Amino acid sequence: MDWPHNLLFLLTISIFLGLGQPRSTKSKRKGQGRSGPLAPGPHQVPLDLVSRVKPYARMEEYERNIEEMVAQLRNSSELAKRKCEVNLQLWMSNKRSLSPWGYSINHDPSRIPADLPEARCLCLGCVNPFTMQEDRSMVSVPVFSQVPVRRRLCPPSPRTGPCRQRAVMETIAVGCTCIF
Repeated sequence: MDWPHNLLFLLTISIFLGLGQPRSTKSKRKGQGRSGPLAPGPHQVPLDLVSRVKPYARMEEYERNIEEMVAQLRNSSELAKRKCEVNLQLWMSNKRSLSPWGYSINHDPSRIPADLPEARCLCLGCVNPFTMQEDRSMVSVPVFSQVPVRRRLCPPSPRTGPCRQRAVMETIAVGCTCIF
């Protein structure tokens, strides 16, 4: 599996598992007949079916996977490609889209992870599926999703003291789509 698919997979998993969302053990539905806490999110899966590890272990694994994707992105020619074209020979969905996108690295030193792969649209318009040429009567726009990150909170200079961390959700572009 390559890094664009890893990113989409991780985003889907983080949304499903509700990483970064407050944990709630109470269900709002009555009479479910299930025992034990439920995972947050639309599917309300019992936590013991999702994972038997602590939430921070999943976050560490998530951050490690993001770092691996960034390393793959840095080692590929992806950063240099900025051409508006569809390549039906490729199996990567970001190059087969009628609104193709590439990836850049979103760097923020006060964030953990400091680097996130972020989608950028390669076309102003959209690729016409009949002519395979860019059509500017339509517009390519980024699709955004929220991802869990940790923020470093350090005392301002000249004060000294330990830095703290706070889990937050950050909005990044994960792909592009075509609108009229």
